[in-house]
Amino acid sequence: MSQRRGMPRFKSAKRDLPSLAYTKRGFSLKKDELGHLRLYLAGGVEVRPVWSRSLPSEPTSVRIYEDACGAWWVSFVVKVVPQPLPTTGKDIGIDWGVREIATTTDDDCDLAHPEYGKQAQKKLTRAQRKMARRKPKKGQAASVGYKLAKTQTAKVHQKVKRQRQDTGRKWAKKVVRQNDGIAVEDFRPKFLAKSTMARKAADGAISATKNELIFMAGKHLRDLRLVNPAGTTMECSECGAIAKHR
Repeated sequence: MSQRRGMPRFKSAKRDLPSLAYTKRGFSLKKDELGHLRLYLAGGVEVRPVWSRSLPSEPTSVRIYEDACGAWWVSFVVKVVPQPLPTTGKDIGIDWGVREIATTTDDDCDLAHPEYGKQAQKKLTRAQRKMARRKPKKGQAASVGYKLAKTQTAKVHQKVKRQRQDTGRKWAKKVVRQNDGIAVEDFRPKFLAKSTMARKAADGAISATKNELIFMAGKHLRDLRLVNPAGTTMECSECGAIAKHR
């Protein structure tokens, strides 16, 4: 049976990675005799997570899942506590692009294209070729070698994703710390998927960087405005400043 457009895909237990979700009534957080915070699930299951940070508030739900690399993660839903920053009296405008991920009205806040995906392309190609050679035939179980190559491919993708996320988060934090008002082009790069710049635009992760900036501005109570990109030009209508490149 063909899938209708707009309908969600059926999730198969054989294809999808395992995950568990609990509401507030299905889990609890308690300290053990050594003072370590443990997660207790319904049914008497105890989980000993390695905490990357302390929880800012009481969690309302939790999700435990396995990623493509075989690692298990615990994700909590919490209320973010605002952390106001001191005022600076400065404003900034941000334009998204491909040559540079972000071109701003302050040269110190421009974000160059790091090209993490391009740097990892050699390792990714090698791992994908291993997968292609060891791919099992239809109806056969996957071999150990295929699973190993699949994990190697997932690790390369995960590293690139984390590099992009780390760069975008640090840049967003810098912009928010230095400016009270932030005007951001409400850029939706879907049209770039069919252009010659599709690979480089995807490597820049513009949407992820913009989302990090929106999150940081809300967390630190900065005034962020999304500007409709339609009708904008290279020249500023207020001060007459010209963009540094097209």
